[in-house]
Amino acid sequence: MEKQTNAVGRRKEAVTRVFLSKGEGSITVNGKDYKTYFPLVYLQNQVLTPLKTVEAADKYNVVINATGGGVKGQAEAAKLGIARALIEANADLRPVLKAAGLLTRDSRSVERKKPGKKKARKSFQFSKR
Repeated sequence: MEKQTNAVGRRKEAVTRVFLSKGEGSITVNGKDYKTYFPLVYLQNQVLTPLKTVEAADKYNVVINATGGGVKGQAEAAKLGIARALIEANADLRPVLKAAGLLTRDSRSVERKKPGKKKARKSFQFSKR
């Protein structure tokens, strides 16, 4: 059996498990083609970014299990997961992916709601009198 590498990508509340194996370039997300799962073109581009950066779009088959968050968070989590899996498959790709900024986990997430406020920062209307 061929060697399969896997990695985890996270963004906001989304978590993706990425499985990478040698193949002809098919990308599947939760059992569907990635173009069906991510209907917006810019989200499809997010998923393809690491593969295009190392010019390996037609060399690997990618299977992604995505849970939590929204579509955008899942697409960006998949981007990180694919980049990490590519490094596990071939460590020589690390400098290229690092230079493109694809190995950085985007830690921004929703700020929690504070007591006595409407949202995280928004207050109720102030009335002096």
